[in-house]
Amino acid sequence: MDRIPSVNLKDFVSGDAAKKQKFVEEIGKAYEDIGFVALKGHFLDDTLVDNLYGEVKNFFDLPVETKRGYEVPGIGGQRGYISFGKESAKGKKEGDLKEFWHFGQFVENDPKLEAEYPANVSVKELPAFNETGKETYRMLEKTAKYVLRALALYLNLEETYFDQYIHNGNSILRPIHYPPIINEPKNAVRAAAHGDINLITLLMGAQGRGLQVQKNDGEWIDAIAEPDELMINVGDMLSRHTNNKLKSTIHRVINPPRELWGTSRYSMPFFMHPISDMKLDVLESCIDENNPKQYEDITAGAFLHERLVDLGLIKK
Repeated sequence: MDRIPSVNLKDFVSGDAAKKQKFVEEIGKAYEDIGFVALKGHFLDDTLVDNLYGEVKNFFDLPVETKRGYEVPGIGGQRGYISFGKESAKGKKEGDLKEFWHFGQFVENDPKLEAEYPANVSVKELPAFNETGKETYRMLEKTAKYVLRALALYLNLEETYFDQYIHNGNSILRPIHYPPIINEPKNAVRAAAHGDINLITLLMGAQGRGLQVQKNDGEWIDAIAEPDELMINVGDMLSRHTNNKLKSTIHRVINPPRELWGTSRYSMPFFMHPISDMKLDVLESCIDENNPKQYEDITAGAFLHERLVDLGLIKK
């Protein structure tokens, strides 16, 4: 497979049983084979996307001192601003060539979870940044819910199996700015090879060349979406829960050719996380003689904490 398969969510929500089943089979097979799909028919409209890119650019264009005022100590970068070079991939000491922002869950009717999650940070200079981010978060979360419903059916689970775990889940929307490259990077890339922590990731901004996915044979292929597509991949939590039936694939963002070093790149991944007490124990339906249970039982919250320590965002 030398290209990322494309699927259309409108088939799943069409009310046509045959189209729905076709979508389930296509996305399930893609996630078994390569762990990525390009998804059309999502719930983001063009106006919202345009507004978001405009507001994100406005934020990252603010003076560094202003942005650093929104960096919150002691929470492992879970909300607000994370400055350039602060995050590194697991096992890599060089920081990635990026700065980013985190919008978190806007909790509904659950004081326990409201107390558990760090509060969202508002940018006082840019009120539209906050509102646009919240609306984008909602639409990506809605899209992710239907993708997970399709995967539940593919795994022979009840269609709404994941709904209870993702409602008020610990998901993150991360607008990223990869600034122009000024000096020859020493072993650093825009985002080093890594797997995602969460259930699934929905990526806006994969239209230009940069994102690459590693195939089973070790070869890297470009993952380039059409303008109306989101790139959606399996994260480690879902891979673990399905005993690696669904693949969490290693991916990276490479530096552009030297003639494009002077340009910024923006991307917007939405990391779909469940509530912290979801059990990621391997599903019984994904265990057999040829594929014995590969992972110890763990909750999503404990797994996330382990990985944030690995990334250097939380100290042991």
